[in-house]
Amino acid sequence: MTPENDAKRPTQDLEYDPVRKMETDDGSAAGLKQRASSALNKATGTAQKVQRKPFIAHLIRATERFNDRLGNQFGAAITYFSFLSMIPILMVSFAAAGFILVSHPTLLQDIFDKILTNVSDPTLAATLKNTINTAVQQRTTVGIVGLLVALYSGVNWMGNLREAIRAQSRDVWERTPQDQEKIWVKYFRDFISLIGLLVALVVTLSITSVAGAAQQMIISALYLDSIEWLKPAWRVIGLAISILANYLLFFWIFWRLPRHRPRRKALIRGTFIAAIGFEVIKIIMTWTLPALVKSPSGAAFGSVLGIMAFFYFFARLTLFCAAWIATAEYKDDPRMPGKTHR
Repeated sequence: MTPENDAKRPTQDLEYDPVRKMETDDGSAAGLKQRASSALNKATGTAQKVQRKPFIAHLIRATERFNDRLGNQFGAAITYFSFLSMIPILMVSFAAAGFILVSHPTLLQDIFDKILTNVSDPTLAATLKNTINTAVQQRTTVGIVGLLVALYSGVNWMGNLREAIRAQSRDVWERTPQDQEKIWVKYFRDFISLIGLLVALVVTLSITSVAGAAQQMIISALYLDSIEWLKPAWRVIGLAISILANYLLFFWIFWRLPRHRPRRKALIRGTFIAAIGFEVIKIIMTWTLPALVKSPSGAAFGSVLGIMAFFYFFARLTLFCAAWIATAEYKDDPRMPGKTHR
């Protein structure tokens, strides 16, 4: 054999064999497909096991009801009406400020002096001064108009909140004949509900403020404010008091606004979730709003966006917890006392 043949032999042994290559590829593809199918079946079985857990199954049911019954859209509508209702509240606030300033001319003059000192633009300073004078002079008219508009917008806001919660709480999506009400009955019911909500809100804020003040008074009287390791405990106590106040507010909402009485255990647990979620929203907004208004654009629009985001998260949380309560399945869970409508 010549040296040329010896040099060619390794190349001939490594030549491409299409038959052998096809057999190898078919074996690898079949094995890969089998392993992928096995992994998919295993993942599917694991997912089904997780979904069968009571808490996860309940979460899925609540999420499906929330989405099917337009929870996001209702939340956006409630946000719009909430923001719109702030205009008459601001009118009443301006009127109240006018009554205070007209009886304290020294305070009014101090405000004018601070405006002239802090506002460099004379045109803007004159505009602010004229606005304050107008609010003081027309305080009665602005107050009466603001109260009437606030009453009307508040009743409509309560009506929209009630309808959104009822949409999540009903057994069926469509309204039943029992859900139809005369318009004067509807407005009267919404007015009473608005008064009840305001009372619940006042009680909630009173509990939070009084408990916080009493806690600080006790800490100062016992000289415990200098003990560093006790400060986390005071924060936890304050957080617990705030969650309790939230619980009372949401308990009233979920108990009174739906047309039928919810299940007792479902109401208790769903309200607890809403109370914790609302506290989380307040903490997040407390941390993010100061950082948001630091930028130039945030200084102009940050407060408005923050208020709208707060209303939107509150509305979505409320409607989701209403769906959670409506889709709860607990054994031996009686309904809350009261007349039930279907």
